[in-house]
Amino acid sequence: MVNMVQKYQSPVRVYKYPFELVMAAYEKRFPTCPQIPVFLGSEILRESRSPDGAVHVVERSCRLRVDAPRLLRKIVGVEHVVFVQRNVLNWRERSLLIEAHNETFASRVAVQENCSYTVHPENEDWTCFEQCASLDIRSFFGFENALEKLAMKQYTASVKRGKEVIEHYLQELLSQGTSHIPRWTPAPVREEDSCSQSGPQDLGVQGETVDADGNVLDTNSMERRLGHLTPTQESCLTQLRHWLQETHQGKIPKDEHILRFLRARDFHLDKAREMLCQSLSWRKQHQVDLLLQTWHPPALLEEFYAGGWHYQDIDGRPLYILRLGQMDTKGLVKAVGEEVLLQHVLSISEEAQRRCEGSSKQLGRPISSWTCLLDLDGLNMRHLWRPGVKVLLRMIEVVEANYPETLGRLLIVRAPRVFPVLWTLISPFINENTRHKFLIYSGRDYLGPGGLVDYLDRDVIPDFLGGQSLCNVPEGGLVPKSLYLTEEEQGHAEQLRKWSETYHSASVLRGAPHEVVVEILEGESVITWDFDVLRGDMVFSLYHTKQAPTPAAQEPGARAGRQLIDRSWVLGVDYSHVQAPLLCREGESIQGSHVTRWPGVYLLQWQMHSTPGGMACSLPGVDGVLTALHSPGPRGKLLYYYEVLASEDFRGSMSSLESCTSGFSQLSAATCSSSSGQSHSSSLISR
Repeated sequence: MVNMVQKYQSPVRVYKYPFELVMAAYEKRFPTCPQIPVFLGSEILRESRSPDGAVHVVERSCRLRVDAPRLLRKIVGVEHVVFVQRNVLNWRERSLLIEAHNETFASRVAVQENCSYTVHPENEDWTCFEQCASLDIRSFFGFENALEKLAMKQYTASVKRGKEVIEHYLQELLSQGTSHIPRWTPAPVREEDSCSQSGPQDLGVQGETVDADGNVLDTNSMERRLGHLTPTQESCLTQLRHWLQETHQGKIPKDEHILRFLRARDFHLDKAREMLCQSLSWRKQHQVDLLLQTWHPPALLEEFYAGGWHYQDIDGRPLYILRLGQMDTKGLVKAVGEEVLLQHVLSISEEAQRRCEGSSKQLGRPISSWTCLLDLDGLNMRHLWRPGVKVLLRMIEVVEANYPETLGRLLIVRAPRVFPVLWTLISPFINENTRHKFLIYSGRDYLGPGGLVDYLDRDVIPDFLGGQSLCNVPEGGLVPKSLYLTEEEQGHAEQLRKWSETYHSASVLRGAPHEVVVEILEGESVITWDFDVLRGDMVFSLYHTKQAPTPAAQEPGARAGRQLIDRSWVLGVDYSHVQAPLLCREGESIQGSHVTRWPGVYLLQWQMHSTPGGMACSLPGVDGVLTALHSPGPRGKLLYYYEVLASEDFRGSMSSLESCTSGFSQLSAATCSSSSGQSHSSSLISR
């Protein structure tokens, strides 16, 4: 492990102003400081004062922008870092001691800084400033040397800038007429003050008792804020809050937040405490508390992510509309990446909590959850793209663990026949309490009694669902491939590894098709495929045979994909088409499925397209393969994935698949179905 330690000690800096005036200038740096562009803002974590007011202790969380080359920022995956700063201001001694350390990458890099403001030893109307720091680089993705140079360069620049900022605010104070601030003197303590300090803290609300974090302890006030709680539930909330106050090193969450975790664990105190602690640690690690201030979605997301807020439901819950069927999930993942999509979903969850608080204040009663209206019109096999489903499952996992009991109701409308497939994949990852909040409507029955009108006012139902309300939620659409990230832009090697484990690449030479064998042991199964034609035009075919093919012999070092069908086989006798050949042009993405009727062997075949006659998918012999291997003819390339889903995994949705054709609204190009009558197949082309 690499270990590099650098130390910095500044010379003593003298301000020819009294300590009290310098402190007034120093405080102007917070919570934000426009004069220091890399300083994005700060938040007070803890604050305390001594009984006589002489000592003031403040602990802040400070965000600094990473001023580094774009490639380095991409690799480390952050745009800003977080430092924790602890200030001890002693008015009696006229001193300020500052300790700071980094939280971001603390296991890889340790930054320690100590500063002090003190009275000049020879002139009590002057103030001295001293500063020292150390940088310990343990390991940093192989960029240790670059980070060392970059950090020291920026640190010395920030030292100089810090002096200029204090001077700036001193001049601002003087221009405002503040040239003298009296020194601190202890106030005489009166008897009535002593008595009042021992009683409850008064925050201006008559009859309410508050704790150190401002949570109201009075039962009536608690019910107005949180709704009705049984004595046992109130006791669990109080115990968990007190435990956090005694043990948690950080900002104590509000009662509303704590209560969600108790409800998610049926008020089992230990289970709720474990879940809440894991979530608080996650929030701290990923700086989620600052997400609403720092997150700005890319323009591509604002255009193609078909979701947005739209008034409230009939109970006053904030309403979020998501037109998933019109969204190109595969294109979004490839264009912005998994992490950006997750950040966007988390920002929606954070915004939901903020809107719930606003609704509570507006209505004068607790609103602790929100409603989602999910429109699935246009949902098809493209939405079952394997990496996209994995991204969706990860989002569900993160939201379920950190935002429990925040979704009050999910209204699913225009559910197509393919929906049971998606539901089968994701439902095991959704909490049972959450699943009970799902209401699913197919066809147009959502407009009648028992439909949306039971949960939304008629003037809130969006126009695209036949309502009267103009909805400004983006319509989504197909993300142009020109906007996809390159491999370099996709960032971390871990993400690339996940993609390479999911997909297979293959080269296809003219006369040497690439074939994949899929063995089906039972009659009713589903074969799904997803592939991108990276180079050349190809013909994709699906065959069925009752006997397993023997791979043809290949010369050592052969570059062609495997050809498995024996040259002696006769089409229509030894094997047969189960899907008509599909011409796939270079740059196209194909998603499709096939519902099998008979057991046996199925073969997925890709071969180079030459002439219209080649669409008949005649099978080349060994001579043709060898000719292709030694000729400089065109070479095709594809990236493919396939999967077999057993019938029991679909819980009765096989008939839904059989009658489903991939539509994707106006975004789809063509649908190709089997004409053999043996089974049903469909493929969706996107360009």
